[in-house]
Amino acid sequence: MGVVTIGTQQDFEEKVLKSEQPVLVDFWAPWCGPCKMVGPELDAVAETYVGKAMVAKINVDDHQQLAGKYNVMGVPTLLIIKNGHEVERIVGYRPRKDISAALDAIL
Repeated sequence: MGVVTIGTQQDFEEKVLKSEQPVLVDFWAPWCGPCKMVGPELDAVAETYVGKAMVAKINVDDHQQLAGKYNVMGVPTLLIIKNGHEVERIVGYRPRKDISAALDAIL
């Protein structure tokens, strides 16, 4: 499926909170260097976990309300949301193996 871009609050509710699969949500910004580094890692994770978990991206500049709701203080911030609830948080750049380990722990 690849990485899903969240464009609206309704997208977030339907694609993330109501998802039957866990969702790795990347809160990012276009001006953020570490966000650009984690992008290819997330693309690879999305391909690896097809059918098991979804990866979604939210631009914090466009969705400040969502970032505030989830207490995102810096980018990149990765949240794993399962059954509508945050179950894991990773702040800052992490390599693919660390992201995969966090997903594996909740699958």
